Amino acid sequence: MHTIPVDLREVLASSPKALAVWEDITPLARNEWICWVTSGKKAETRSIRIQKALSKLSGGMRRPCCWAGCTHR
Repeated sequence: MHTIPVDLREVLASSPKALAVWEDITPLARNEWICWVTSGKKAETRSIRIQKALSKLSGGMRRPCCWAGCTHR
């Protein structure tokens, strides 16, 4: 299991909707979001993914879409 990075944690804390979904999803789903965010090679990619995660979680999406999944399981 991945540890939630500080930048993702701070963004989630800033959005009650996203945080509510985050707290409601399974540990495996959280792990996939973390892996998706951190798997980007560039800082720009990571930043974009954090914003997309915030938007998608705020909208109720429970898992990252169109991604093969965490390779670390």
